[in-house]
Formats: sequence, structure tokens, C-alpha cells
Amino acid sequence: MAKLAKFTIEPNGDEYLLLIESDDGESLELVASVEQLDLLGEAIDQLLEQEDAEAEDE
Repeated sequence: MAKLAKFTIEPNGDEYLLLIESDDGESLELVASVEQLDLLGEAIDQLLEQEDAEAEDE
């Protein structure tokens, strides 16, 4: 499985263009709405909060 090398998010009219690049040089372009970016951000926040809570319990 390839690892994330970098990503960018750029305005694209009413939506946003996500460019995701892997360490093996592959790239993926996706168009996302503001709502989808919000959901993505919330999912990342929840995961990080869960990992922090688990680390505190150890």
C-alpha cells in the first residue's frame, strides 16, 4: 500500500479540487463540496481525539 506523500486543496468554482499524491508518484484528483470537506475534517478530528484519549489511558 502506498503512503501519502502530499495533498493540496484548491478552490474550483463552488467546489474544491483535492490533489492527493502517494510516495510512489501516483496522484488522484477529486472534486469535493464544502459539506464534504467539513465531514472529512470532522472525521479526522474525531480520530485524533480518540487516539489522544487512548494514549492518556495507557
